[in-house]
Amino acid sequence: LSTKGGSPMELGSGFGGLAYGWVLGRQKDKELINFRPHNVAMVNLGTFILWFGWLSFNGGCMYGANLCAVMAIWNAMLSPTFAGIVWCLLDHRLEQKYSMVGFCSGSIAGLVAATVAAGYLQPWASVIMGIVSGVVCNYRTKAKLILGIDDAFDIFAVHAVGGIISLLSNGIFASHSVIALDGINVNVNGGWVDHNWKQLYVQFDYICAASGYTFLVMAIIAKAIDMIHGLQLRMTPEGESVGLDEIEIGEYANDYVEVRRHFYNLSALGEHKGDSSASDLFVSGDKNGSSNLRKSIHLLWLEDSTKSGDPPGKLAFSTRGCH
Repeated sequence: LSTKGGSPMELGSGFGGLAYGWVLGRQKDKELINFRPHNVAMVNLGTFILWFGWLSFNGGCMYGANLCAVMAIWNAMLSPTFAGIVWCLLDHRLEQKYSMVGFCSGSIAGLVAATVAAGYLQPWASVIMGIVSGVVCNYRTKAKLILGIDDAFDIFAVHAVGGIISLLSNGIFASHSVIALDGINVNVNGGWVDHNWKQLYVQFDYICAASGYTFLVMAIIAKAIDMIHGLQLRMTPEGESVGLDEIEIGEYANDYVEVRRHFYNLSALGEHKGDSSASDLFVSGDKNGSSNLRKSIHLLWLEDSTKSGDPPGKLAFSTRGCH
């Protein structure tokens, strides 16, 4: 039982991404020191735009404007909502803060689960599935550390694990009364709630077959491409350090100079007026009178100002000119 091909997408993307990351290898630890979201506002906006589109996808896959489509949309609201809340609470136990990125990650995990099960479950079962997916997917993000691979978007934890939870949920909670609402699949049995005990084993067999096939084939394809001269998947160490934007297209999505969290507190700069390493960062102004920064990465550790009481900061200059 899988709503409109949801499992090939989720298991395919999750285990395919895992195989690709395994072939690609892990980045150097120094490249992960300052690893953080590029723009939390964009993460937030993108998640809810995606959520809106997900409702249309789930509801539109039910053969028409029928009650099954209504149920699919309702389930696609309940599951990600509870998954996002649970993920956020689990992250709160570590940082003592309510993370918006955490809520967005949990919401995507819940949407993944809803994709496979939206047209089969009663609303109360979607709540349970959302809570379970939020907990399990959150803890599965640690798998990349155990396996020693890079997974910046937690594709395996969210899509593969979320898809597995959803398929197993269909084996337990799928209800004939919901499936038959489209007026077409009136002879399809549900899962354990309909006393169809063998359905869970069918779901488990499908998970093993689809996951194993996807991982093996993707690993072979990725390795074969990587062995072709000029098509290597891994960037050079220099390219990884400087960034693909600079190496491939010579531009950055965002050029910025990061001083510190308290942006206007620049008192620490005064302590380095006579420091040649600090003065070397600046070059003479161009014909327009603006000052440029050298096109190389310069890191200047600033000692804390005794007056400000702020923690020591780090002045990081981008590799592009700033005006």
